[in-house]
Amino acid sequence: MKAKAIKFFSPEENSTITKKVQPKVELTGYISGTGKIVLPSKTLEELGIDATSTSFKIGSQEGKRTLKFLYLIPSSDANGTFALVKSGRGFTIPLEVILKKGGVDFENNKFKFTVTPFNYEEGVVGYELALSNSEPKPEYTGKPRGRKKKADVIAE
Repeated sequence: MKAKAIKFFSPEENSTITKKVQPKVELTGYISGTGKIVLPSKTLEELGIDATSTSFKIGSQEGKRTLKFLYLIPSSDANGTFALVKSGRGFTIPLEVILKKGGVDFENNKFKFTVTPFNYEEGVVGYELALSNSEPKPEYTGKPRGRKKKADVIAE
């Protein structure tokens, strides 16, 4: 009988190694009642944005009627860009008219957003602001669709 090549295991190979997961800080901000995008200092610090010298080109998804996402692209060109303005504990960008045209009712509802960085072009990191309304969605009151339930059919 031939000798077989056998690989032996050690007790260290049988134990699982767990890495400590650091809680990921969610980068957030909100839209004020006067139509300003408010970015807290902590959010800007986490993103590595120098608020005093950075200005942004601001855009949205093309072809959409209502704003669900805003895109901030850092730009060194002073023409056609928005600068951050110091306000309280954070920095703001006044966008009252643009938000109203985009269907964002910031006067009656509180809007928050989460900031996620993305690669815009080679060497340029942009920031996506995903808007979310704090007010719950109204209950659907229209005509029920689809097949009727068996209990409804028997009752009629």
